[in-house]
Amino acid sequence: MDGLNLGSAMRLLRSVLLLLPLVMGACAHGSSATYLVEQAGPYRLDSGDVLRVSVYGDESLTNTYRIDDAGNLAMPLIGSVPARGSTTQDLTGRIASKLAAGYLRSPNVAVEVAEYRPFFIQGAVGSSGQFAYVYGMTARAAISAAGGFTETASRDTVTIYRRQGNEMVKGNVGLDFPILPGDTIVVSERWF
Repeated sequence: MDGLNLGSAMRLLRSVLLLLPLVMGACAHGSSATYLVEQAGPYRLDSGDVLRVSVYGDESLTNTYRIDDAGNLAMPLIGSVPARGSTTQDLTGRIASKLAAGYLRSPNVAVEVAEYRPFFIQGAVGSSGQFAYVYGMTARAAISAAGGFTETASRDTVTIYRRQGNEMVKGNVGLDFPILPGDTIVVSERWF
């Protein structure tokens, strides 16, 4: 019985030793993220987003509305509706519920993003500041929008600061990493 366990242990040890260089190589070539900056999941609304709200059958309510600094959307009849952190589908349900509570019978509501909040870029780029976000943008496209790299810019990775829930996280990512509205991108200087 001990010979069988010893043989199994030796095979396991051999497998671990064979896989160790692969694991170490993956660590050496992986992202050097300080914090995990999430890139998956549905788009979450926040202050500055402009939404197109369509209320079918009531043209007076169909309009574009901006999410305010408190994270709310203000509409006629129903007042303020919490929007920060919601998806457009979540917000559609909230608006429809408020309208159904005494204003419209079976309201048919649609919410879509008309204009995303801006992103910000600073550091070793041609022009730091606030820029309009375009859906599907990468860090590379954001740098191009800001006038490209300066001569002394580090051209391999950037640092992205992103709000996730109630906290601000950061990560060092490659240039083809997708950015989101509200992100702050920092392009570092390279050291010669």
